[in-house]
Amino acid sequence: MNYKNISFLASSTDEAQAAAETLRTRYGHVEQNEADVIVALGGDGFMLSTLHDTQELPAPVYGMNQGTVGFLMNVYSEDGLLERLHAAEAAVIHPLHMTATCADGTVSEALAINEVSLLRSGPQAAKLRISVDGRVRLDALVCDGALVCTPAGSTAYNYSAHGPILPIEADILALTAVAAFRPRRWRGALLPMNASIQFDVLEPAKRPVAAVADSTEVRDVVRVDIRSEPSVKHTLLFDPGHGLEERLINEQFT
Repeated sequence: MNYKNISFLASSTDEAQAAAETLRTRYGHVEQNEADVIVALGGDGFMLSTLHDTQELPAPVYGMNQGTVGFLMNVYSEDGLLERLHAAEAAVIHPLHMTATCADGTVSEALAINEVSLLRSGPQAAKLRISVDGRVRLDALVCDGALVCTPAGSTAYNYSAHGPILPIEADILALTAVAAFRPRRWRGALLPMNASIQFDVLEPAKRPVAAVADSTEVRDVVRVDIRSEPSVKHTLLFDPGHGLEERLINEQFT
């Protein structure tokens, strides 16, 4: 595809801002809503915020690493950008939709590209009841927390919590426990992508819990509903041979 009109977005670091200025001078720059492609300069956190901010736009996002981890980013170079964009491989991902109900009755909704996590926010372990498609599957999980992740997010917090890495084309979600106490060492489950997952917080006054969808936090939740959101899609571009599928496979052997 011919990406003629490029919008360059950069994180707040000096390195990313300087790179953006250099690339804008060399390749031109348009506003996001006029772009054929958006080039994000930063780390994975900035890529996630860029995807959230531009989800209503048709332009795909090509990241170049000017941060630390850079799992969702390509190698930074000032040279040959148009050729790299032309040859890039596309990966389409869908976020999770979180509906969080708080103890005071307020309801918050948010989208998560990586994961939705429930985390204890007090000195005592969380106590969660887990239902899938309206059927209770686990009466009580006593833990530091639990999360549901997409394939694209399976190498992030999920992997740190010893959850599985999921192939990008896998039509499944991972449900992973964080420091499970009862059932002892319960590691979680693999669920269909179209599953509806419900967490009920037991004893919420004694064991308060916060829910986090990527960077959106909701505190004092009593119920959290999670499902995939197929109506929202994000298109990421990667250099040939370094696509998201290859990265997810490679991560399992490093």
